[in-house]
Amino acid sequence: MNNNIEDLISLIKKAQRIVFFGGAGVSTESGLKDFRSVDGLYNESYDYPPEEILSHSFFMNRPSLFYKFYKDKLNTNGFSFNITHEVLSKLEEMGKLSSVITQNIDGFHTLAGSKKVLELHGSIKRNYCMDCGKFYDDNYVFSSVDVPLCSCGGIIKPDVVLYEEGLDTNVVKEAIKEISNADLLLVCGTSLNVYPAASFLNYYNGDNLVLINRDPTSWDKKANIVIHDSLGRVFSIIDEKIKEGYFSN
Repeated sequence: MNNNIEDLISLIKKAQRIVFFGGAGVSTESGLKDFRSVDGLYNESYDYPPEEILSHSFFMNRPSLFYKFYKDKLNTNGFSFNITHEVLSKLEEMGKLSSVITQNIDGFHTLAGSKKVLELHGSIKRNYCMDCGKFYDDNYVFSSVDVPLCSCGGIIKPDVVLYEEGLDTNVVKEAIKEISNADLLLVCGTSLNVYPAASFLNYYNGDNLVLINRDPTSWDKKANIVIHDSLGRVFSIIDEKIKEGYFSN
């Protein structure tokens, strides 16, 4: 395991265009629940399956029930970014990291200081009126009573990709471009079971694919380095190397 981390450190030192592709495991270390693990949201009991509640049609037909679940389960107030987010921001500032591609909707990468963040599934930080398009932040939505309404009276919708909705074409194109041009692809905290996002890895043309995840994935055999460990531990080691000036030498 330590050898794998040492090999990863060496790859980071050589790399000039790192792309980070992350999933729920990046945020669970901040204390947030994921969706698909044994104790995740999808395995809790509700009157409706979470997949149905978080669908476009459910939002349109039962906005009050949608927001009851949304506010209860997706509110990130009281949580913040962690060492993984911080290290990625540092690597970008050093000119090594090209972009962060995330399946998460919490906005933590941006809060940690990362500039180029491609949010495949949107962000709870952005919300807009479905009638006039006026923007609202997440605090307005989570502190609202029942369904959050715009000053014009329209219903406010989170800028997140619900079931039955497609990904943003421009974000997808840019993500594929970034992955295609990466000289080191870090795939972290994701089961790679969510499509179409997981399929984007097929566009990687480089020789340095690294997977860091607590559990095995279907891509483990295709990776150059596989580390089954917590992201916090791995990125804390990377952070120490940054503080030592190792990547600047």
